Amino acid sequence: MNSVNISIASSVFQEKTTPTAGKIVGYSALISYYELDMPYPDVFVLVSSNNKKMSSQGWKVFPAIYQPEEAPYKQIQFALKYEGINLLFFKKLFQKIEYKTVTDWILNEPTSLYVRKIWFLYEFLMQSKLPIDDADKKIKYSPLLDEKIQYGLTTAVKSSRHRILNNLPGTVDFCPLIFKTEKLEAKIKASISDKTKGYLSAIHKDVLQRASSFLLLKDSKASFTIENENPGNTRAIRWGKAIGQAGGKQLSIVELVRLQQIVIENSRFIEMGLRKKGGFIGEHDRLTGEPLPDHISATAKDLEQLVRGLLQANILMEDSTYDAVLAAATIAFGFVFIHPFVDGNGRLHRYIIHHILATKQFTKQGVIFPISASILDHIDDYRKTLEWYSHPLLNHIKWKETQDHNVEVLNETIDLYRYFDATKQAEFLYDCVQDTIERIIPQEVIYLQKYDAFKKYLDNTFEMPDKMVALLVRFLEQNEGQLSKRALKKEFSVLTETEIKDIEDSYNDLFLGDTTE
Repeated sequence: MNSVNISIASSVFQEKTTPTAGKIVGYSALISYYELDMPYPDVFVLVSSNNKKMSSQGWKVFPAIYQPEEAPYKQIQFALKYEGINLLFFKKLFQKIEYKTVTDWILNEPTSLYVRKIWFLYEFLMQSKLPIDDADKKIKYSPLLDEKIQYGLTTAVKSSRHRILNNLPGTVDFCPLIFKTEKLEAKIKASISDKTKGYLSAIHKDVLQRASSFLLLKDSKASFTIENENPGNTRAIRWGKAIGQAGGKQLSIVELVRLQQIVIENSRFIEMGLRKKGGFIGEHDRLTGEPLPDHISATAKDLEQLVRGLLQANILMEDSTYDAVLAAATIAFGFVFIHPFVDGNGRLHRYIIHHILATKQFTKQGVIFPISASILDHIDDYRKTLEWYSHPLLNHIKWKETQDHNVEVLNETIDLYRYFDATKQAEFLYDCVQDTIERIIPQEVIYLQKYDAFKKYLDNTFEMPDKMVALLVRFLEQNEGQLSKRALKKEFSVLTETEIKDIEDSYNDLFLGDTTE
């Protein structure tokens, strides 16, 4: 740490080959310089020695003229200007250095925007006031988060002491941040929510209500399937009913526990409510029983503070100007990373997505958004999205095995669950939202429209009762548009060969014919 150089000249950094010759600067260089116990950013910043400016997978490259001075404050200033805010970095940094160092930075350049950001962040994160007079009142207020780099709240809170507009979408107890990417910007600008409402408005109310009922059950079953559970219809319907009420009540610890009780059918062997012990996701060694974690949950002592912080952040993001999907990604993935309960976390995590989309009126009122069905269809991407956060954390959590083969965390880890980069999770969720809108909901609506047309034909021709129609359709679906010999001998023995052919032809024309419009 006494080295004069903070920038790192190397062709390989953290097992990644640099895209061009140059020096690694900013947050990555500072984390290495201060030996901070935290994951590196998803994107490394490099100042090129041959004046290149480019972005490639996991790298942002600047020309040589951008090279910051080899002094901590100058590197931090560069990071703030070009990499945005990294709350975990600043918390770890402030815990490592003397407060007098921060005070000296501020007193040397008291009007600088970046100094005032550092000053605000110190007092916000450390919950401690530095021995410095308030900033000059003539200084113009500036937002903390640069909206060109990260998503912040439009309803910012003025901090007159620092002349900073606090537009963080969270509190000191929970504040993940999302970077602006081309992918997210394209999806937000596409106004998917408005297009969905327009599409749904054109569908007959009766069809829409029935589609919502089917989608509700589909989503409930998918959410259990993701957890490798196969619930009976009664249990799936019960959870589906809870999903159908998403957005009706304010999220709270009490409400989350109530929902957990709906998810867990038999709670005799499970401790309900916030965990009182450690937790992890993974396997146990078959011979020794030793934990093999893929993810280590927040410690039991931190749970109440983390969950209350998450709930407060959710209230802040209820602001109508903050994007619904970004809010859902932040809160829902934050919840599942904290993993506050012994069981039921995954289904509650997906419930929270429903809740926030409903609360922020992302879809037409009364229409269930079957996000779990899309997640199930993209289960490998879902796991990668969870692991993108979880796996780097394992290097920064010290733990030991307990007598009951659980984990006991030995170091302070609360900030790892408070301040993370939720960009990958937001991109994944937006993909699922778009898939749900463009594929899953239309598929269900089109199916019901075809079913109604087929039923009308059967009513007009055979005066067939509804139960018989439903049975007939199920048999035809199971046998690729043909009635089996068993069905013809039993349930539909009264039909003639000509009638059978007409029914099969009508079904195939409607359900298996060309579906392009």
